Amino acid sequence: MRSNDVLGFIFAGTLDEKIPELAASRTTASIPVGGKYRLIDFVLSNMSNSGVNNVGIVAKKNFLSLTDHVGNGSAYDLSKRRSNLTLLTPYDGKAFSNYVETIYNMHGYIEHCREEYILFSTGNVVTNFDYGALFDFHSRRNADITMIYKKGVIPAGYDRPVTLEIGENNKVTKVLVKPENNGEVDNHFYGSVLVKKDLLMTEIRNALSVNELDIKKLQQQMAEKYNVYAYENKGYTAFISSINSYFDFNMDLMKKEVRDELFSPKRPIYTKVRDDAPSRYGLNSKVKNSIIAQGCVIDGEVENCVISKGVYVDEGAKLSNCIVMQDTKIGKDTNLNYVIIDKDVAIKDGRSLMGFDSYPIYIAKKSEV
Repeated sequence: MRSNDVLGFIFAGTLDEKIPELAASRTTASIPVGGKYRLIDFVLSNMSNSGVNNVGIVAKKNFLSLTDHVGNGSAYDLSKRRSNLTLLTPYDGKAFSNYVETIYNMHGYIEHCREEYILFSTGNVVTNFDYGALFDFHSRRNADITMIYKKGVIPAGYDRPVTLEIGENNKVTKVLVKPENNGEVDNHFYGSVLVKKDLLMTEIRNALSVNELDIKKLQQQMAEKYNVYAYENKGYTAFISSINSYFDFNMDLMKKEVRDELFSPKRPIYTKVRDDAPSRYGLNSKVKNSIIAQGCVIDGEVENCVISKGVYVDEGAKLSNCIVMQDTKIGKDTNLNYVIIDKDVAIKDGRSLMGFDSYPIYIAKKSEV
């Protein structure tokens, strides 16, 4: 299988309702992470690095931030003559509530594309994944469908998780929806799947004709009819499905082994470039075990924090275990611990806020505290 025979298809709003704080003004895929990235950067970079050069992104609401970030796809090398990045938004004010209807109503776009296969992915998963190896696996097995899974405990926030029973030669023997696992290790199928385009559209039309709108039930039926295989993602993977998982992932970035795996020079993660001056550190500043993006002014103390571009930390301020997004101003003599601060927030002098590792405090975008 050639990688340029694969159409990338990303659902940007996966689990929006599980992160209402962060997704209030943006879709899940455009949530800022790691000081300079957005969640969409990881899946788009994975596809681009693997030779997928035609990608569609489905965004049902709050997509202005996403549109501004991805632009024409040039940051991901998707704006060349034989490359394309398309943002697929609702029309006539109607946003479809389920995957079956969404895919069907995008059939004009899908069938117009020349690619024979579709690679579906979600916008809430952080991983550095080689789809090229997946394409080889799919071809060798002569598979109709290949489902990517992660072995582990089902993350919080997945109300109807899908797990796979896998037999010999990685063939899927059963697709289970919301199994009784009691915190045990499972083969968690997290929504990334490679499928023949014609096969998929036939099944989608058949499902709509009998009013079967549950994509997970459809997946169960297809596993019984076709050659369906499972491919394991063995690398570091974070599922952003709650405010706690978002906080935990950003804290994980302080670990060198996590950064080395996610930001491998062999498969770089691309993002929109914002030209800022280098960050400036005052004579009395102290920074320990933190990620500081460019364009910041740090005059206070920062420890175990992820600080985005253009953040100002005034003298006497002490930040520990915090995530601070773009262009936020932290006043003098503030004391912040386990706090997630969205963009363009102003924290006045002398304020003190403290959460906990299992319950970080969130401050909404453009707030004044």
